[in-house]
Formats: sequence, C-alpha cells, structure tokens
Amino acid sequence: MRWLVGWSSTAAGAAGAGSAGPAVGAGTDGETLQPVGSQLLWGDPDPLWAVGDWRPDEVRVVEADHQTRVAVLGICGASDEQLRVGLFAARGGALRHLTAWPGSYTAVVQVGRRVTVCGDLAGARPVFYTPWAGGTAYATAALPLADLIEANLDFGHLAALLAAPDVPAALHDSTPYDGVRRIPPGHALILRAGAREVAGYEPVASLAVAAAPTDPDSAVDAVRDALVEAVRTRLSAPRHVPGADIDPGPVPGMGPAERRAARGMPVAGIGADLSGGPASATLALLAAGLPGMPGTVLGHGTGAGERLLAVTFNDLAVDGREAELERAGALAANPRLHHVVVPGGEETLPYLDLDGPLTDEPAPSLVTAARHRARLAAGSADHFTGYGARQVLDAHPARLADLLMDRKRRHLVRPVAALTRADGSVLVPARVYAAARRLARTPYRSGVDALAESLMRRRFDEPGSAVGASLAALSWGRPGPAARWLTGEALAEVSVRLQASTNRSGVGPGQRPGDYRARAALARYAADLRILEQAAEIRSQRLHAPFLDNQVVRACRALPEALRVRPGARAAILRTVLEGAGVTELPAGWGAPSFATAAAAARTGVRVAADALVELFHTPLLAEAGLVEARVVRKAVRGAAAGEALPLDGLADLVSLELWLQRLLARRGTCWTGTPARQRAVPGGIAPQRGALGAGGRGPAGIAR
Repeated sequence: MRWLVGWSSTAAGAAGAGSAGPAVGAGTDGETLQPVGSQLLWGDPDPLWAVGDWRPDEVRVVEADHQTRVAVLGICGASDEQLRVGLFAARGGALRHLTAWPGSYTAVVQVGRRVTVCGDLAGARPVFYTPWAGGTAYATAALPLADLIEANLDFGHLAALLAAPDVPAALHDSTPYDGVRRIPPGHALILRAGAREVAGYEPVASLAVAAAPTDPDSAVDAVRDALVEAVRTRLSAPRHVPGADIDPGPVPGMGPAERRAARGMPVAGIGADLSGGPASATLALLAAGLPGMPGTVLGHGTGAGERLLAVTFNDLAVDGREAELERAGALAANPRLHHVVVPGGEETLPYLDLDGPLTDEPAPSLVTAARHRARLAAGSADHFTGYGARQVLDAHPARLADLLMDRKRRHLVRPVAALTRADGSVLVPARVYAAARRLARTPYRSGVDALAESLMRRRFDEPGSAVGASLAALSWGRPGPAARWLTGEALAEVSVRLQASTNRSGVGPGQRPGDYRARAALARYAADLRILEQAAEIRSQRLHAPFLDNQVVRACRALPEALRVRPGARAAILRTVLEGAGVTELPAGWGAPSFATAAAAARTGVRVAADALVELFHTPLLAEAGLVEARVVRKAVRGAAAGEALPLDGLADLVSLELWLQRLLARRGTCWTGTPARQRAVPGGIAPQRGALGAGGRGPAGIAR
C-alpha cells in the first residue's frame, strides 16, 4: 500500500519535524510521532509524509517559496512549470487547475497555514480526515487515521455497506472507522490552522436547466484525446526494473526470469490486460501503437523492446469465454504485442483462496483477489487495465428519466427496443416508460424516504431479468443484495441514517436522477477497485486504470445522453477512438457483453467452497456486531451452493466484510511510531453489539438519537 498522510495543527510553532506541538509531538519513549516507513516531504507546523514503496518519479514537490509549495503523488503529466502555474492558481483559490493534468495523482498545496488536498472525480484516490490534537489529520488511507485516534468500528457504516452500498445518503461521509471521514469525489479538503472545510471543485449539472446540447462527434473526439494523453503520460514515465535490487543472484537450474517468477515479481516494462473485451483491448492497442518503446526494457525479459506484453486469463473451470478468448487471440496477432495466456484452474475460482493482506477498507473484491493475483503475476511492472470503462461510458438505466426531463422522448426508442427483444414481451415499452416517468417526477427526498421504508418493512424484490433489473434501477436508490440477510436492528439503523440525510439542510443532490445514480455507481466501483489493488498487489507492480483519470472522466461525462443510451454505445465509442488513433481492423464480435461468465464463476466457486464458507460463518464477527444471524447466513450459503436463485453479489458482500473484520482484529501492528503503547484501530475488538445499533447508537452525523 502507498498513501500520504499529514495534519494541520492549531500550534503555530512546533518542536521538530513531524511533531504536532509540545503536547503530542513525542511518544512515551521519547520517539517523534511519525508514520512507519515514511519519507517527510515537508515539516512543521503542518507536516506531510509519503508512506510506502513510492517510486522516485511518483513523488514531486515544487516550491515557489518556503511557505508556498505543491506536492503531487502518483502519475502526473504536468511539467514542473505547469505545477508552478497550478500552485499560483491554487494560491488564489482556483482548485480545478490542480485536477486537470493527465494521469492519476493526488495534489497537496500549502500556502502559509492553508493546506489543500484534492481528491479525484471517480473516487479511486480518496481523501480521509479526522479531528486530532485540536487540529485535523488527513490521509489518502483511512487505517492510518484510525490508528492515530484509536478509532472503534462504525457499525452503522458497516450496516449501510450491506444494506444500501450504492446509496450515498446511507454512507454519507463515514468510513468503517468511527470518527474518520471521507471527502466525496470531486471535492477538496481545505485546512486553515487546523480548521477544516470540504469544497467541491467541479460544476454539477443543474436540475432546473437542461444541459447544453453537445455535438456527439466532438464529444467522442474529446474522449479519444483524453485516453491517448492518459496512455502517453504513462508511457513517457521512467521505466522500472522490478526486483533488480533484491535479486539474490544465480540459483542452480534457474534463469533470471524463473527467479523473478519464483519471487512473484512482474516482468520489466509495460503490459496490458487483453481479456477480449473492448476496454482492455483499446488500451492495449493504444499503448502498443503510440511511440515510445512500450514493451519490455531492452536487456531484460524477452529483449523485445518494442513489444507490449498482453495478458489473457483463460478460466479453465468455467465455460462460456471461448468467443472472448478467440477475439483476444485475433487482437494479439498484432506484431507489436507479445501475448501470454494465463490458465486458471479450480484454485482460481472466487471464494476458493481467501488468504490475503489486510486492506484499508472492506470491499466485495476480496473474494476474487486471488483470481486477479494469478493474472497480474504474469503482468508487467506497469500494467494497463480496462477497469472503469463500463462505469464512465455506459448509460445507467436511470438516465432514461433524465431524457424525459429534457423532453427527449424519441431517444428512448432504441434502448427500450433492445429490452423488448431481450424480454420478448410487448408490455416492456409501457412498463419502462412508466417507470422512467415516475422517477422523473419523484423528488430526491421522496425517493430516499421510500428506500428507508423498504428497508424497515424488509421489501426486497430481486429482479429476475434484464428488464427487471432496469426497472429496479429506475429509482433514487434501492436495497443492496445483502440486505435480505441483515437483522431487523441493522436495517433499522440504515433506515434512520437515510431519514437523517433527508433532514439535513440543503436536501437533495442538485442533479438529475440518472446523473446522480451514475456518479454513485462510479464511486462505488472505484472504491472496490482501490481495495482490489491492495488485496491482489504484486510487489513492484503498478496497475493503471486510465478510464478513471480525471480528464477521461470529464470527457466521458460530456458525452450526450442520447449517445450513451444506444445499445452497444461503449463498443461503438471505443471503436471510434481506435479509428481516430489509426487502428481500423478489429475482430468480429467486438464489444459483445460478457456478464454471464463472471456470474457462472461465482456460482461454481460458492459450490466448491461451500464447506469452508459455512465454517467461516460458524461464529462470525458480523453476528457479534449484531448485523446478521449466523444460522441465516449459513443457510444462504448452503442454498446458493445447491443452486437456489439467491443474489450472489450479496453473499460476496457478507463474506468479504467478515474476512476484513477477522484480518483487522488479528492485526498487531500500527502505522505510527512514537505513539503510546503503539496505539492502533479497534483496540478492544468487537464487543457484542445487541442494542448498540438501535436507539442507543449515534447517527451518521454523530448526533445521538
């Protein structure tokens, strides 16, 4: 894991670098309070550290004077002069400049005693904060802050993760750690001598005024330019040879590549996923086609410096991916690609291998981490992935309501016709139109109240078809797939959180329902991807997801809704992107959907791992916390293994949260030195929470109910 951490204190003068003032600057044994394994970027009174295995080119600090400076951590395409211009703009209060460079990074600006930390638009690089020592501590990971304040678990947040994971009103700004807060995507944390403010830097579409018409061709051209620039920024970064400094030397019978594989190290150079889908193929072809020697470093690996390593995962335990593999093979015939197929047997199924590191937060991807790790172990030191393309390019079903609000009914014809063909019923158009019209006329507050009522009354209707799923998504929010297995007490807690959110001043997102739901889905996906990157991490490897870069997200959000809602829009857009970059020959079936194979792998994994999952929930920590009843979950696992039509996404939520809790409580270390008794998060473990989620609990805003 890599993160940055710092604080803004009320003390104008401090005793030494890394201290927060005389009261808390030194630990009980005389140590200075600082993160473990950190490098200090600047010191008191508002210090900042970079923690973890950052590469030298991933940490840049540009100073205008000793009180005005900017730190950029990650992959950023801005030159030092552009950073300096952005620093001067931020000094005057213009924050958007700090987020408009190509790449994926976190920017921190210090101007006197004012510190500004910018989050990203997708939520893949979040920012957390907590009150501490009379000021505010912040980080790009929640666990270091939880250690700092010895935070206990926020059981209301954990209940919301299971009951309504896609509803921002339920989660609000909370984290699994009580007292640690998260800033929303598209916002910045501004600290002034310890005082904090969360400010948005991105304009939000108005609910009262229709969006200005956008030319589809120019919008797609902007997506192409943003993607090409995102890929080029990563290709122009310095190359790294993983493990060059830790190679133990010759081993009898093993060459350099075999020693690297035995250590679990990636191949030197740049590579990409090549699943056969349009997103990964687009990035692989762009990276291979752009100048700059995208392949392995000369003198290492295959020695083919001009070729890009393309990795395809072949799931041998589940059928149904033959067409995708055939497309991947056709794409890999490009002489600029070096194709590697990674076979995955039964051991790579979801739920089979549940060992892994402690991650910053829980996420459903924990149950598939071993599966991804098997693929990534064959990848490169810098590895492109197509993650996020579906979320930024596809149209959320709720966007049909946005079209009605803008009086663009004719654009509903194509998506409704596609649903009709899939369902085969002549009643589909009337049902979809009625649901879209109802959502367009439903205020945000009414939608959230209806969701709270559904949770209280345990109304969980699972859609059984593509049409059912689209109709269910035509709402401001709906219960999560794991909600049916929660206790009534936990559901009541989430219901109260939802009602509290609508009672705050300034009710409502100020957006159209489709745009609001799409942003929430992107934030949820980005958070899951961040945890997957930690859980499946290969040492010395960097995963790149250009579709989640700020500039790419902005370009995709500018796409007209009428273009988005067309069936096959994502594949068509990416085909146009490749044509603009000079790639015209694509295999037949380009852009065909591939949901079925992932669901089939999950079903098979549950069946094979049923006994281990039942044992996992023999005495689960989730039951101690009052969120579930163990026998109910065990019954659900046995039912899913027997083939019952249960929402497997919900089962993944339960299993991953239980795994994360067990790893957190088994932890003995801390992220800090110089702290009393090496303080850490959740020091007392989980006490039985019967009654703690009810009237004796606290709401998401910290107000006793």
